[in-house]
Amino acid sequence: MAFIDFSDVWLAYNEELEAFGQYAVEAIDLKVDEGEFIAIVGPSGCGKSTFMKLATGLKMPSKGRILIDGQPVTGPLKISGMAFQAPSLLPWRTTLDNVLLPLEIVEPYRSNFKAKRAEYAERARRLLEKVGLGGYEDKFPWQLSGGMQQRASICRALVHEPKMLLLDEPFGALDAFTREELWCILRDLWTEQRFNVILVTHDLRESVFLADTVYVMSKGPGRFVVRREIDLPHPRDLEQTYTPHFTDIVHELRAHIGAGRKPAEASA
Repeated sequence: MAFIDFSDVWLAYNEELEAFGQYAVEAIDLKVDEGEFIAIVGPSGCGKSTFMKLATGLKMPSKGRILIDGQPVTGPLKISGMAFQAPSLLPWRTTLDNVLLPLEIVEPYRSNFKAKRAEYAERARRLLEKVGLGGYEDKFPWQLSGGMQQRASICRALVHEPKMLLLDEPFGALDAFTREELWCILRDLWTEQRFNVILVTHDLRESVFLADTVYVMSKGPGRFVVRREIDLPHPRDLEQTYTPHFTDIVHELRAHIGAGRKPAEASA
């Protein structure tokens, strides 16, 4: 059984748009194995972020069916963690307290938070250590660089040990060197824990370096037009990004971005 299963999923943002056949995404079919890392690339406005909202249960499809971990998606998922381009750390909370936030609000952790705070704090410290933020637990966001804030954001997304991590352009605002450093941190966390990852990105090198499979979305209304398995062994190192085979994959994907598409026919 696929861990993520989209079956002919369409989404219009309201009934009026649906009546006129104006969909944000259409005819999405997708099956992702447990522990698989996928990346979604495509032009701006193609529906990548809309797909993420569907995958987390923040939006319900107008048509079609979505199963996550064998269960129909009927609302926001508790088994997922998310990180975005803006780290969105609360400025009045320390790094440690920002990372602990999901454990304060997500069940079953919320009910036990006061009793198990020391245990949860130790879990958060171990994560911070893994991403190179050991010793920064008591710093506030304004005392951290952008890259450090994003590391803390990833820790916050993983502290409740979700089965699925969703990343929406998480490294897009960072400089090239910091971005590549965070690629390696994410690679190591995923290699160790093997949670599912859905990464939305405009960076084709990023998608090829990190993902098992890359999906290309068409111009809006978005639909998947290419599925490319990345035949590079894990774990990957940055030196591979300069090899001819890696470059060929990037160029192959780039050729599909913004390519023409045939409109899908609405199902009855």
